[in-house]
Amino acid sequence: MGREHWKKIWVGSAGNMVEWFDWFVYASFATYFAGAFFPEGDDTAKLMNTAGIFAVGFFMRPVGGWLLGRVGDRKGRKTALTLTVSLMSASAVLIAIAPTYGVAGYGGAVVLLIARLLQGLSVGGEYAASATYLTEASAPEHRGFASSFQYVSMTAGQIVGLGLQIILQRTMSDDALHSWGWRIPFIIGALGAAIVFYLRRNMLETDVYEESGDDTPAGDKGTIKALWAHKREAFLVIALTMGGTVAYYTYTTYLTKYLSNSAGLPKQTATLVSFCALIVFACLQPLAGKLSDRIGRRPLLITFAVGSTFLTVPIMTMLKHAGSFWPALGLALLALVVITGYTSINACVKAELFPTGIRALGVALPYAIANALFGGTAEYVALWFKDAGLESGFYWYVAGCAAVSLVVYLSMRETRDIDLNRVAATAPARSEEVPAPARVK
Repeated sequence: MGREHWKKIWVGSAGNMVEWFDWFVYASFATYFAGAFFPEGDDTAKLMNTAGIFAVGFFMRPVGGWLLGRVGDRKGRKTALTLTVSLMSASAVLIAIAPTYGVAGYGGAVVLLIARLLQGLSVGGEYAASATYLTEASAPEHRGFASSFQYVSMTAGQIVGLGLQIILQRTMSDDALHSWGWRIPFIIGALGAAIVFYLRRNMLETDVYEESGDDTPAGDKGTIKALWAHKREAFLVIALTMGGTVAYYTYTTYLTKYLSNSAGLPKQTATLVSFCALIVFACLQPLAGKLSDRIGRRPLLITFAVGSTFLTVPIMTMLKHAGSFWPALGLALLALVVITGYTSINACVKAELFPTGIRALGVALPYAIANALFGGTAEYVALWFKDAGLESGFYWYVAGCAAVSLVVYLSMRETRDIDLNRVAATAPARSEEVPAPARVK
């Protein structure tokens, strides 16, 4: 890959890292600020309240996907990426200054809710804009490798958040963290977003977008009308996302809480397990992405779905009884290795399904809908099962979602060799009429 390609990947990934740092620190620090906004009830009830607001952010993602996907298709990927990071910066500031229950009653929870709504708008557009940008910015034979950096940067954002949490846990008292220390990561996130805003204002647009060869009419670019012409591909994105997003949020954002609240590990140990596992997970993404450039996308997706369907229940059961750092880390790594088959390539698979004039919206809206229904609710569903005394039911729920996606992976076409400049602008009426993918010369 040339220097210009690496520059585009670096700028897109750096912004994505800050976006997801802000998104994930809400989840990782929820155990510290839950009581500040919801003082009533036991620990699980407080976490359910904060998890509910976390889920609300996901329900704004379809709105953000539609709005910012439209901007990305009409005004360019660069414009959409700059707008997403501006929204994320504003939301981080709001959380950092939100008043507690003791100061403003439930007014602080309202501020928290508004901030999560802004984050939902931002991330709803960020995923598609960065997925589209990274896929289009790479050479055709390296699309899997290049697009894998989306989850490298997403995971890096979470690693930085967890690393900061570990530092704060070791330098501040537990009382100080619960009182005001939890605000620190949101202040850092706001500053980081301001820096990325400057970088993105000077980033380069992709050649694929500027030299678009598809015949989508200018007035239809980024519209629901144009997306409806690709409704089969849109529903495919929802279905192939379903299992992956539930598994991903189970073993990343929810893992620390599960190890602390269910397995009984100290918060510091639970955080360290997640931190170490995610470092390995991030390193695996480019390797798996590169492998998909050689053997195709479907083999990796199928491997993920089979593994997640049959291993989720035993892994989650053993994690609950892990008892110490090393067994918990080993099980977490096993789960994340399985999930890599989805995370490393899902960005390029979705982008490869749509023509340039509808690609950002085509990835954004269906993916955001799937995340609102499954990813954003995963933590809340897990806590609901626990609160009902049926925690193992959540394990079967995750496995069942993966099984549904497995059916989709087995029936979908391979997308590795599709030429992004030659994807048909009008979708065929029936699946049996799908033409053979255009081969990259």
